[in-house]
Amino acid sequence: MRAAGPGCRRRARVSRVVSFSATHRLHSQYLSDEENLKLFGKCNNPNGHGHNYKVVVTVDGEIDPVTGMVINLTDLKGYMEVMASIMKPLDHKNLDLDVPYFADIVSTTENVAVYIWENLQKFIPVGLLYRVKVYETDNNIVVYKGE
Repeated sequence: MRAAGPGCRRRARVSRVVSFSATHRLHSQYLSDEENLKLFGKCNNPNGHGHNYKVVVTVDGEIDPVTGMVINLTDLKGYMEVMASIMKPLDHKNLDLDVPYFADIVSTTENVAVYIWENLQKFIPVGLLYRVKVYETDNNIVVYKGE
């Protein structure tokens, strides 16, 4: 097997994981209380409910033939420190009451993924961020790719 040389372009994806805990209530201001209850069921509990979210951030790029890396791990660590600052306003908070982004947006896992993507892409070089994957539970997972 030959090593990839300068003329060979290979791509790889590198992922890092962070987590946070938060409570929320699935409730749309555009629906009646009855419609919300019918649509969201027990997740529409007026007192809310909580999750231990796991977030997997993936970057994608060409493997540099000289360094052998998609991204310098020191740089990735720096982006993950920024990620921690993005997670801080979410961690141990009520998403609907404590995070202004969710004042008019239903705090579904889909919208949590969008929130993270929109904030993280401000700090990661254009085209490098590939995917934000949010685990609400082991069974409920959302993948957002900025589309």
